[in-house]
Order: sequence, then C-alpha cells, then structure tokens
Amino acid sequence: MRVPFIAGNWKMHKTIEEAVALAKELVAKVRDNVQKKVMIAPPFTALYAVSSVLKGSAVFLGAQNMAAAEKGAHTGEISVHMLKDVGVSYVIIGHSERRHVYGENDQLINKKVKLALSKDLNVILCVGETLEERERGIAEKVVEEQLVNGLQGVESKELTFVTIAYEPVWAIGTGKTATPEDADAMHVYIRKVITNLYDKAAAAVLTIQYGGSVKPNNIKELMAKDNIDGALVGGASLESDTFLPIIQFNNGDAE
Repeated sequence: MRVPFIAGNWKMHKTIEEAVALAKELVAKVRDNVQKKVMIAPPFTALYAVSSVLKGSAVFLGAQNMAAAEKGAHTGEISVHMLKDVGVSYVIIGHSERRHVYGENDQLINKKVKLALSKDLNVILCVGETLEERERGIAEKVVEEQLVNGLQGVESKELTFVTIAYEPVWAIGTGKTATPEDADAMHVYIRKVITNLYDKAAAAVLTIQYGGSVKPNNIKELMAKDNIDGALVGGASLESDTFLPIIQFNNGDAE
C-alpha cells in the first residue's frame, strides 16, 4: 500500500529563526500516528537548526538539492556527506528550477540520483513538461525521457528509496494547476514507464507526488485520484496556516 507523502519545498525562503519557528509549529501538529509521510526542505543555512527541532518527530528533513560529487573543489556546492551530517534523509533532485533556470540536464541529475542512493539518502526525482511542450503534444515524451535518463543505472531494489514528483513547469508558482484528471493521467503514464523500465510490481508500489500550485482548496480533489500519492508543495508550505490543511487533507489528522 502506498502511503501518502506530503513534502514542503521552502526554496529560497526563511531565515534560520523563521525556519525553526515554522518547524516547531509543524512538529506540534504532525503526530507519529498520522498515516502519511511528511517532509520539509528548508534552505541549506537552516538545515542544522531545523534538524534539532525535527529530531524524534514524525516530520522528515529534506534538502532542496545536492552536488553530483562527494567532495573536492566545487565552490558553492553542498555534498551528500554534509547533508547526512545534519540529519537529512530526503533530497529533491531535478526540480524544474534546477533544470530550467540553472541548466541541469538529465545526465547531471542522474549522477546526483545514483550518488544519493549509494549513500542511503531517499530521493525525490522531479519530472515535468513546459507549457510549450504540452501544447506541442510531447508532454509524455518529455517526462518519459526524464524518467529513463534520470533513473539510468538505478537498480530495482534501489527504486524503493525513490519518489517521483510530477511537476508541470507551467503550473509552478503561477497559480495554475493541472486538472486532477490531467495530473492523474500523467501519473498513470509514469507508472507505465516504470513498468517498462522495471516491472509491474515496482510501478504499483512507487510513490508519485504531484507538484504545481498545490493549495488547501485543491489537495483533496488531487489526492482522491488513484495514482496521485502525495504532493510536493512550494509556496503553500511556507506558512502553517496553509501547509497544515494540506497535510491534514483527509481531516482524519486534524486536532
């Protein structure tokens, strides 16, 4: 059974003090008996401080990116060992902003994926098409290429530690959201690709999140779809008033 997975990507927001304050609010509300996984990915500067807040809680610590090398002369980069040293258990790789703003290609993303898995970090691998690619009718082709290239060399047993996040680029930070039907259709296609790459059993247990202007007012409809297993949340994860309702989308966890 796939466990719902709600992750907050704080991007380049929050001072250390602000990050700690929000983490404390979340820890107070997210209990161990919640039947879902919850993760937050603060900026690098706040990871250590937030890690102390999350210790022993039901909230996992994630990182927004990592280097493709373990160590060395890589000015401005953060290594997998540094992330593990501060208590990170998940790393987001291949986010659309890394791909389209900072020019990361599938080959670089694949190196990061394999390195993270080799060092026992869980991976959230992001895939998704631009508006132009969707309008040209090649959205599935783009997503398939990102999956095939991003998972190259990843063994079936390692796939257990991979979450796929489908984030249509045109829906990130724009207020636009793929319809639940469109999102679910792409999630179905992603399972088909995973079936071809691995097998049907691997595809059936794979967690696939949706990311793209997820809000409290659309999370229930998205999560009602059979193939949407969670959400990678951006702006709405920056305040407890908007993030907690997303975490508690089924009303079963609210106090």
